Amino acid sequence: MPKKMKTSRTVNASELDIRELPDGIAFKVRVQPRSSKNAITGIMGDSLKINLTSPPVDGEANAACLAFFAAYMGLPKSAVSIIGGQKNRSKIIKITGVDKNIFLNNLSGGI
Repeated sequence: MPKKMKTSRTVNASELDIRELPDGIAFKVRVQPRSSKNAITGIMGDSLKINLTSPPVDGEANAACLAFFAAYMGLPKSAVSIIGGQKNRSKIIKITGVDKNIFLNNLSGGI
């Protein structure tokens, strides 16, 4: 019987693809909509895996994703945007006004 592969695991910052931009950072996420709670659940490849309660209908999951990261980082919603993957589960999130070290410190403290 083949072993089942795990798709998420504990967050190891070295595995994430986080790009520093002149005005903030950008990173990849893999969204799992219609989950029981909003949470960061680990890493999938080079992406941060997050679960969201919203369904992937009419941009609800995108709005929930933006609101989640704004609240997680303690920033206004206007500081967070999706710069890639509007209609996919794999997205690129941009957070303005945050550097890589601040983001990684929040990740290591929140998981």
